[in-house]
Amino acid sequence: MRHKNIYNLRRSLLRKASLGFASLAIPVFLGASLSGCDDEFLERQPLDAITDVTFWKTQEQLELAVNGTYAYLKGKNFADMENLGDNTIYPPRSDYQAISSGNFDFTAGTLDSEWTNQYEGIRRCNHFLENYTNAEGVVDQETLNQYVGEVRFMRAFLYSYLSFFFGDVPLVTKTLDIGDPEVYGERTPQAEVVDFILNELEEAAQGLPTSYGSDDLGRITKGAALGWKARVALFYGRYDIAEAAAKAVMDLGVYELYSNGDPSTSYNELFTDEGKLANGKNKETMLARLYLENVSMHNMSRETQVPDQTSRFCPTKSLVDAYLASDGLPIEISPLYSEESYEDIFKNRDPRMTQTILAPGSEWGGKDDGDQDDKPNDVFNLPKFNADKKGCVTATGYYFTKYTDIPAVGTYNKDDNDIHLLRYAEVLLTYAEARLEQGTLTQQDIDMTINKLRERVGMVPMNIAELAAHGLDIRDEIRRERRVELAREGQRYFDILRWKQGELLAQDVKGVKKSLIPSWSQTYAAGYPTDENGYLIVNTGRRFDESKNYLWPVPFNQLQQNPVLGQNPGW
Repeated sequence: MRHKNIYNLRRSLLRKASLGFASLAIPVFLGASLSGCDDEFLERQPLDAITDVTFWKTQEQLELAVNGTYAYLKGKNFADMENLGDNTIYPPRSDYQAISSGNFDFTAGTLDSEWTNQYEGIRRCNHFLENYTNAEGVVDQETLNQYVGEVRFMRAFLYSYLSFFFGDVPLVTKTLDIGDPEVYGERTPQAEVVDFILNELEEAAQGLPTSYGSDDLGRITKGAALGWKARVALFYGRYDIAEAAAKAVMDLGVYELYSNGDPSTSYNELFTDEGKLANGKNKETMLARLYLENVSMHNMSRETQVPDQTSRFCPTKSLVDAYLASDGLPIEISPLYSEESYEDIFKNRDPRMTQTILAPGSEWGGKDDGDQDDKPNDVFNLPKFNADKKGCVTATGYYFTKYTDIPAVGTYNKDDNDIHLLRYAEVLLTYAEARLEQGTLTQQDIDMTINKLRERVGMVPMNIAELAAHGLDIRDEIRRERRVELAREGQRYFDILRWKQGELLAQDVKGVKKSLIPSWSQTYAAGYPTDENGYLIVNTGRRFDESKNYLWPVPFNQLQQNPVLGQNPGW
């Protein structure tokens, strides 16, 4: 079976979106003049609309409807959600920063957009699942099973974010129209929604292939369904289910960590154009939003090192400090770590640090970095705090290099590297954490999961006995591993929530030690307050209320339309 390339299908679905697969209906014509019309005329279908009577008849129509659901797969906004956590910050006030800092209420626009976008997608999925059987006998069963698997995955994907954000949400499994009582129904308990999600993903996996040909890059696979099931189960502490789903992915034998043979560049390269699925070298990415030059693009690289403004993603001191020294010890106790100069911060560290955080001497697209000659530099040397529109400014003293294609920095919305929503690396981390939380983790488990990630970059392996000898907690170190491996991939906020570490979000966001900024540049950082140790305080006045902030409030607009929804505790 062959499908049209997913890239081209996305172009067509954008054009056809106005036809409204999520809201197809047979028009009703009213008027006294119709009373004299004959029955044959009344039975004619409208000529200017697609209806359920005329659609759902061919494989092409079903495929177009399936691809319509892919419009709701998260893309760059998946990575943007990193600003909800404590890995990054974008200084100007935004909904993400407000939510991260606890300074928001139920009128925030992001809350309503997340709610409505997920339910729009769910309605489209429900509509497909109610109508695809009309093509039975025309479309072969294997193809039908695949289509159903893709759509059930998408519905579970959308419900997972609703439950992550809001807890109890209405569980709707049919297409609703105005007047249906369910439109104004109550919310379904979160546990019931989670049961539904996990079952949907398992059922979806049964009908999905393990891989596709080159014409179908980006389609949802069995591995993606099982991997997402592992993520959801881990979030809700269902560790046995998370372990089983992760192991099922590992046993498929179709995924492996990306490598170009060079430990110093392999990890970083995965998040550039070289790591695109279309290049045929990436067997690690299990689910991605694909982008194509001059067809569908984003602005990630430019926003990261924007040459005339402040970076939209400034790494925090908290993230920088999370990277171990190269001897495998935290920087607080490693004899290899020094902070005598800005350059020293990057020396003798986990290699993933300099493949994620821009180090002095690295190529960059931010141009002027604030040095004394005030000339553009293709090589980064020092953080820039002078907002003179001649180079990329940082709020924290740090920049990202992960997810940055240098040629795209100088353009606007011309970035076409894939956004990786689910990687095999995460599955390995999930397996290790699930085993740990069940009390069954062994060194062998560490070797076949976390140490595979470290081997890719040339980092010393994790050893349980050595951790104990240094008084280090294995849970803390596994969580650290997840943080550094998945940095800038939109997951830190959700990890903080599920680990019940909300107090981390209430802490001041800090940057580089002020004394490390050159004397001639000190004037530009003079407005920053510092803590007792001299580190820049970038954002303060943060809070996290344990009684309410583990869930978002039900959006104001939704409560106005349906007061029966009720509100989450504390809001």
